[in-house]
Amino acid sequence: MSDADFAGRSLTPLVLTIPGLNNSGPAHWQTLWEHTRGDCARVELGMWSTPNRHSWVTKLGQAISKAPAPVILCAHSLGCLAVAWWAALEGQPYGWPVAGALLVAPPDCDRPGIGASIGGFGPTPRTPLPFPSIVVGSRDDPYAHIDRSHSMAKFWGSHFVDVGDLGHINAESGVGPWLFGQRLLDRLVAAANISVRQTPDDRSALGPWTLYPPASGPGAEMGDPRH
Repeated sequence: MSDADFAGRSLTPLVLTIPGLNNSGPAHWQTLWEHTRGDCARVELGMWSTPNRHSWVTKLGQAISKAPAPVILCAHSLGCLAVAWWAALEGQPYGWPVAGALLVAPPDCDRPGIGASIGGFGPTPRTPLPFPSIVVGSRDDPYAHIDRSHSMAKFWGSHFVDVGDLGHINAESGVGPWLFGQRLLDRLVAAANISVRQTPDDRSALGPWTLYPPASGPGAEMGDPRH
């Protein structure tokens, strides 16, 4: 379906949540968002404990093609690499049908000694993403050094948000429904909820941030990154 098919229409985005290795359990913020927000649907990638890059990218592409556009991708951990590989291998015109992505705690799939389940998603794609995106990194993430998280954001042309010490930003991090993350997602949703006939520059407007905000995060108005 082409951009022209939606000329003059303004649609509310669907948020596709994309978990990482072993899926996201009942206490994970992705699951909590799916139960409370009303705009989220999980992508069933399958093979959760033994992920395969080709299979995950294929299933992600199928989910995107079947979803009513526009789409916001909300990925955690290895799901972020599935998004990056989908963008590199399949791609799209800028900002359509995927209008944005929130990429939380992407793992470093290129580091020495990494397990096969994660390493199979390396080397990390360095292709700029064809949609506005935000990468969120933690300073004590066991799966990626904060500098590496920052580098991935640069590869992908993403805004980068450093949330301090939050581990892998998962259920074990104790963030609960993670309101800070929801505020980041809401900025992407707001930017996407415009007429599809807007220019690419208009579609990429995420608000008054610098490309790489300081370590304290994107501003006090966003609240505490831990909650």
